[in-house]
Amino acid sequence: MAREPFEIAGETIDVGKRRTVEVPVAKLYTHTPLHIPVEVVHGRREGPTLLVCGAIHGDEINGVEIVRRVLRFGGLRYLRGTLVAVPIVNVFGFVQRSRYLPDRRDLNRCFPGSESGSLGARIAYLFRTQIMEKASHIIDLHTGAIHRFNLPQIRAELKSEETARMAEAFAAPIILNASLRAGTLREHADSLGIPVVTYEGGEALRFDEIAIASGVKGIIRVMRALDMLPPERTKAGARKRSPVRSEVAVTSTWVRAEIDGILRPGVKLGQRVNKGQKLAVIADPFGERESPVVSSASGIVIAMNNLPLVNEGEAIYHIARFDELDEAVKAVEEFRSELDPAYQENTLPTHPWDELLK
Repeated sequence: MAREPFEIAGETIDVGKRRTVEVPVAKLYTHTPLHIPVEVVHGRREGPTLLVCGAIHGDEINGVEIVRRVLRFGGLRYLRGTLVAVPIVNVFGFVQRSRYLPDRRDLNRCFPGSESGSLGARIAYLFRTQIMEKASHIIDLHTGAIHRFNLPQIRAELKSEETARMAEAFAAPIILNASLRAGTLREHADSLGIPVVTYEGGEALRFDEIAIASGVKGIIRVMRALDMLPPERTKAGARKRSPVRSEVAVTSTWVRAEIDGILRPGVKLGQRVNKGQKLAVIADPFGERESPVVSSASGIVIAMNNLPLVNEGEAIYHIARFDELDEAVKAVEEFRSELDPAYQENTLPTHPWDELLK
């Protein structure tokens, strides 16, 4: 039986074709229209409909590049099912280099949205009804906030077997079994029974080659696990690689500044730390008053604040805790060893990967 064309936002994409669809959102003050760009690849054979979306926070730009590279992947010619790729969801925030919408609302707290609410509610409603609800599976791409760098990680609520399968297939070193937060894309997708995982990697307003490459590889792995793409072929005579390990964090905690001042960090992203260990020092500009930043738990640093100027109560280090910490350390080490040497030459920031690459 022939496969049906794919319909989205009033457009029809024939079997075996790909097309860019511009979904009208709103207009600027200048009367210039804004659109959410959507690329649809509609395979010839039946399969899942995977939505991959980035920049729901407008300044989280790694996801935009991840989507671009996935769309250039040659294996898509063998696609089963349909890939719906949205590099930029929050077009307002993207053009303003801002996390938020013009009214300072967070689009990822506006779902399911409404036709007649705030700008955020209207965009969330449009995205949900025109794009999101077409999907059978979702990968939502994020980075850390501005001045905050995230180790590549997956966040998902693992009570769903299909969600857990996607999280494990992605093969980021760390999986956070994260509870759902009201108003998020992930929470609403889960309420509809759509398996969804969130990928976090890198920092807002910066491209990071490792986080991008890890995201691209993860999406391709998920597509293979969903039988949307054929299994990876190994070169003749090459030894088949072992599956990349992911470890699930049981919980996580932020270590915060006890005083205002200038931060001197002492540990790196991806590093193992012990409860009571000194992670950094905060001092006034003259060094007359210094306060150590002490870890409240044993675990792995999965995010860190890169800005040395901190206020009392500000989050500095995000530490993931594990039942088997040694196994989590091994997962991070395997992630490090998998990195292509090409990504280690002249492309890495001096922070915060240096410890990972030693």
